Amino acid sequence: MHLIWLRTDLRLHDNTALAAACQRGPVAAVYLITPEQWLTHDDAPCKVDFWLRNLQHLSQALGALNMPLLIRHAATWDQAPAVLSQLCRELAVESVHVNEEYGIHESRRDAAVAEALEAGGVTFHSYLDQLFFQPGSVLTKTGTYFQVFSQFRKVCYARLHSALPRLVATPQAQSPIPLKSDPIPEQVEGFEPPSETLRALWPAGEDEARRRLDAFADQQISYYKDERDFPAKPGTSQLSAYLAAGVVSPRQCLHAALQTNQGEFESGDIGAITWINELLWREFYKHILVGYPRVSRHRAFRPETEALAWRDAPKDLAAWQQARTGLPIIDAAMRQLLETGWMHNRLRMVVAMFLTKNLLIDWREGERFFMRHLIDGDLAANNGGWQWSSSTGTDSAPYFRIFSPLSQSEKFDSEGVFIKHWLPELATLNKKEVHNPETAGGLFGVTDYPRSIVDLKKSRERALAAFRNLPSRQEVAEHE
Repeated sequence: MHLIWLRTDLRLHDNTALAAACQRGPVAAVYLITPEQWLTHDDAPCKVDFWLRNLQHLSQALGALNMPLLIRHAATWDQAPAVLSQLCRELAVESVHVNEEYGIHESRRDAAVAEALEAGGVTFHSYLDQLFFQPGSVLTKTGTYFQVFSQFRKVCYARLHSALPRLVATPQAQSPIPLKSDPIPEQVEGFEPPSETLRALWPAGEDEARRRLDAFADQQISYYKDERDFPAKPGTSQLSAYLAAGVVSPRQCLHAALQTNQGEFESGDIGAITWINELLWREFYKHILVGYPRVSRHRAFRPETEALAWRDAPKDLAAWQQARTGLPIIDAAMRQLLETGWMHNRLRMVVAMFLTKNLLIDWREGERFFMRHLIDGDLAANNGGWQWSSSTGTDSAPYFRIFSPLSQSEKFDSEGVFIKHWLPELATLNKKEVHNPETAGGLFGVTDYPRSIVDLKKSRERALAAFRNLPSRQEVAEHE
């Protein structure tokens, strides 16, 4: 008997570890419910619910191939070695197969499990699956991990041209084995199930992920570059939750994009090229996680920014979290997050820059809040995005580049369609007033919408002063 230990790879198709396990003989799958670990990692209740719903679909798909899916419980990953060793003894398992995950805790967990299993005579095999390239294989000429995306992308393109990652064969049905699948829990203690409205926005299962990918590649990808920045338009793929849970693979996404663009990476359909670029940003941030482990430890990528004098402003933080800042584009974006478990990518940058620059609140507060609410929460991408916006990260926005929420709002939601959808209390305002109702006199008659909690001009100056006072990178290095 051989075992695949499922994690963020909840799919039957193009699953490297599953395909490898199936080549060795009869296979069973196992998934660990680890609630205390999820709480430690700030995993959102809607994300845990999404995992469980996808596991139900996957259990049926595996069942049709006579592969049982077992559920085991371990409060934290520290208990994983003992729980999996016990299971392997019960089932006389010869080998355990996993797809690699990245981050300090993930690496330690897998090393501990491998050691425990091998002590019991069970071999442990891990595979590259959620990335195109093994971390450590895309390096600068001096042998270090890239810190600048454009240089990283150039090397990736050259590699992809010479050897495109192939899709893995889908397993065939195996002979029935005397082992029944376990029921998938409906919910996990500590994680309140989300509303039915939210669930309906994110149907579970590979068929839905594939439907979204095909629809995007067929109808939308060509407009992606032009429409992805407009939150009122359906300009994005809506695949991020499926990618984060591994219900669809980055290889499947890459192949679909290339198919629409005659196999081209750097010419042809500008929408397809831009989207492939986004897949490589995802890759880049996961490589950063491995190459610079401090970002897994809630540390700034740029050490000199650790000295930044962030404000302790709980009222301002609460207003941001609760969509009560008095700046419509910020509040509309935050309501979208709270109600759907997702936020438009352009707005993720806008609200992050507002929190870290205009309110001068530590990016870690925003990173944590996002993780606790995002259905597509992913440590590497979320951390990378927050550190980019706060000018503490790799390849980040220079500190003096501070988005104005008003100009972003006027540029990307000029008619106020997105704002009025999420803030119906502003529905009566005209398209000029809706971006900044206070100065345009639009608040007159809108009794329940707050005034802005911050003066954008003064707060911008405050942020610039705070960043100017930082020591240089060289000074920090000399003191370490």
